[in-house]
Amino acid sequence: MFGEVMPNKTYREHEGVSRSELNIILTKSPLHFKYAQEHHDDETIALLEGRAAHKMILEPETFTEEFAICPECDCRTKEGKAKYAEFIEQAEGKDVITSESMQRISEMAEAIKQNEVAVKFLQGEHEKSFFWTDAETGEKCKVRPDCLAEVDGQKYIVDYKTTESCADGAFERSVRKYGYKFQSGMYREGVFQNTFDDYKFAFVAQEKKAPYASRVYICNDDFIREGYEAFREAIGIYHWCKTNDNWFGYQGPENMTTLLVGEGDVE
Repeated sequence: MFGEVMPNKTYREHEGVSRSELNIILTKSPLHFKYAQEHHDDETIALLEGRAAHKMILEPETFTEEFAICPECDCRTKEGKAKYAEFIEQAEGKDVITSESMQRISEMAEAIKQNEVAVKFLQGEHEKSFFWTDAETGEKCKVRPDCLAEVDGQKYIVDYKTTESCADGAFERSVRKYGYKFQSGMYREGVFQNTFDDYKFAFVAQEKKAPYASRVYICNDDFIREGYEAFREAIGIYHWCKTNDNWFGYQGPENMTTLLVGEGDVE
């Protein structure tokens, strides 16, 4: 099977532009992309907990290799400070989560086991990294699908998402808001360039609050095709910006701003 097995940290440091990076170009601007490259902001608690949930659900056997659970200790006391210092020393190189987060993640992992369809789609090869050079632009790209699964004879790229709600229409709004359509197109392209095999795409979404309901969403061909078109747009803009050293903002590459003048605004 194609694809490389490596820690998430190694993947993030590997050469190539990722889906999350290119998505900044599409949802904001190349200027925001460039800033994010040069200023690595601290990860939010929500994002950290989301990564931990991914790890617990997809690769529980290696969870403790990447994450450490902070013990409860009162750092106002000498004993508490010593306990915390010992923990930090032992947790070096790992991401630290709270015991409350760990409890929630464990409950999510148990809850998703009750969804037989979700279990089918999450069984397969997990967290493999794929790298390729885009033929049209020469840009190096990378993707890291959560799971490559085979369900009822069909191969799927499966992405696990935590979400606020799996009610009708709710996750679909998240798809539009966070550029998940673009993700399906880029991931499918990356896997194809490595395997030369056509995969379909599916999301397994799970609510972040109890009872942690989950739902499987299978993407149709039009969804993936439109996602691929979004990838072509993003990688094209990225290549142009690199070539011209012009990381423009909302106003566009020519620094032109459109003024919207309402009736009565001009005398």
